[in-house]
Amino acid sequence: MRLSTVLFLPLLAVPYVSAHGFVHKVWIGTKTYLGNTPNAEPTNSIVRQIDSVDPVKGADNPNVNCGNDAQLAGDIADANPGDNMSFLWTGGDLSTWPHNIGPMLTYMASCGSTDCTTFNSTNAKWFKIAQIGRIPGDSDGTWFQNRLFANAGVPANVTLPATLAPGNYIIRHEIIALHLATSPGGAEFYPSCSQIRVGGSQTGAPTDDELVSLPGAYSDNDPGILVPNVFDTPPPPYTFPGPPIAAFVGASSSGSGSGSGSGSSSKSGSPSATAPPSSSPTSQPSKGKSCKLKRAPTNTVSKRAEVPRPRHISRIMRDLTLSFGGSAH
Repeated sequence: MRLSTVLFLPLLAVPYVSAHGFVHKVWIGTKTYLGNTPNAEPTNSIVRQIDSVDPVKGADNPNVNCGNDAQLAGDIADANPGDNMSFLWTGGDLSTWPHNIGPMLTYMASCGSTDCTTFNSTNAKWFKIAQIGRIPGDSDGTWFQNRLFANAGVPANVTLPATLAPGNYIIRHEIIALHLATSPGGAEFYPSCSQIRVGGSQTGAPTDDELVSLPGAYSDNDPGILVPNVFDTPPPPYTFPGPPIAAFVGASSSGSGSGSGSGSSSKSGSPSATAPPSSSPTSQPSKGKSCKLKRAPTNTVSKRAEVPRPRHISRIMRDLTLSFGGSAH
């Protein structure tokens, strides 16, 4: 490999690493919980740590469950039905979230009678509580995900169902990036799992036919995952992947304000009492309604363009080496 190629390596590596991301913070009401940087020395957290900021590729990939090699977390956060949760997604270097095309979906799974610190999520039966795609009424067809992309520190909001039965739950917030979804296997899955304990005395729960396994709920050829016309203008209707919103959720996921914030950490690593910043509206149950999608125009709030990136840096190095007339070793 020639010296000029070697000197160019850092310039390639920086955007590649920061091109993907993870959940850096979670708020429940006004209380903040930090997530662990992927593959760093872990600390107590309610967020299950992943080992890579890279997307999960392939709907049948076992990592579509809670993320790349997700580990058990040592903390649990208390919450109540109707509480607002916020998820701050960042790039791998804590920069702004790098994608702007695709939906955000939220699932929950019961951990049973024991707390979720020892629960193997590969055995989880998930039910969907929220999903959000494009901003309703937006003339440019902008996705809600674009607000995370265009504004540093803006989280995604989800409201826990107002009738949710008490118990131990994993809550799984997921971004599906569709900028490469014009061919099978191109969609990028970014799931993140947090451990909570819900109080109260409500009785809402999913039915057996609303429960799904992950992997299992998605196929690479599903509408909403394979989207050949994702950049068409005008934008075509969009179909959310996975199961419908659980019927008991009803309108209880609506609203954009913070929840009661009455929860507190049940283990070490107490949260701070810092309110989340202003953010995108809470994910709404769509009850089967279609969303449309559109390439983010250059004159919208986002000043950055979603640029498809190669899956492997080795391809960059191969092409770069050839352009310099050298050979890679």
